[in-house]
Amino acid sequence: MRILFITATRLGDAVLSTGLLAHLIQIYPNARFTIACGPVAAGLFQHLPGLERVIIMTKRPHDRHWLDLWKACIGQKWDLALDLRGSATTFFLRTRKRMIMRGGRRPGLRLNHLAQLFHLSPPPMPTVWLSEADKTLASQIIPAEDGPVIALGPTANWTGKIWPTERYLPLWADLSRQNPAARPAIFYGPGEQERALALPVLQALPNAIDAGGRFSLTQVAAMLARCRLFIGNDSGLMHLAAAAGTPTLGLFGPSRASEYAPSGRCATWIAAPGPEGEAPIAGLSVAAVTQAASTLLAETHA
Repeated sequence: MRILFITATRLGDAVLSTGLLAHLIQIYPNARFTIACGPVAAGLFQHLPGLERVIIMTKRPHDRHWLDLWKACIGQKWDLALDLRGSATTFFLRTRKRMIMRGGRRPGLRLNHLAQLFHLSPPPMPTVWLSEADKTLASQIIPAEDGPVIALGPTANWTGKIWPTERYLPLWADLSRQNPAARPAIFYGPGEQERALALPVLQALPNAIDAGGRFSLTQVAAMLARCRLFIGNDSGLMHLAAAAGTPTLGLFGPSRASEYAPSGRCATWIAAPGPEGEAPIAGLSVAAVTQAASTLLAETHA
């Protein structure tokens, strides 16, 4: 059985779709999967059980990336073609069954929208597939014997989502008083822009573990899985932390937690005061984040 799974360009949306993919693996354990996604998310699927191919969709003018995808898939007869991006591509492929999620934004959790395709309630939680090599590297970067590690994610793909970086120093001062043995780890994505956003936090916390920039997505997920807590902006890293099973506190300002709250075994969020979708994230105080983080730590490690 061959399944075509068309998922998101952005990392956060792609992570949220992994629960649905895990559901398909459970009901079709012998299936071979082709994943179509954006370049940022491609590494997320490298250890997927039954993976046959990852097709990287690079955005092109006049939506020509959809033509590229059609060309890459037309030679195969599919048993199921599932499109989470609401395109017409699967109508022009040979497939026994097609499922298409309506495109565009709408109210409610994105996770629930995905689950509605299969009438699943509760929705399947996001997950991540790791290799033993990922876990070995993670144990070297995040050693358990050095005490608990708290992950901080100070970056995002939009400046409006970024909690002021100068607040991480007083946040860490508060958390370290409550958890003297803890050590911070700073997570960020590849590229100079991500590094520049994370650098002030790395410089402010000289004992921090530099856990960003040079790792694959599954290596990052394996490192996050070893952390006691993740605190960070609404971002792909936040969703990856929740999927890895790390207790996760998402920080929200003008983005909507009602749509993109982190989803995982131990995931929660805190939003700046004000109307959802309009509140500046700078309105989120250090005291409020400290309290939410301390509560989550107490609940998950009682």
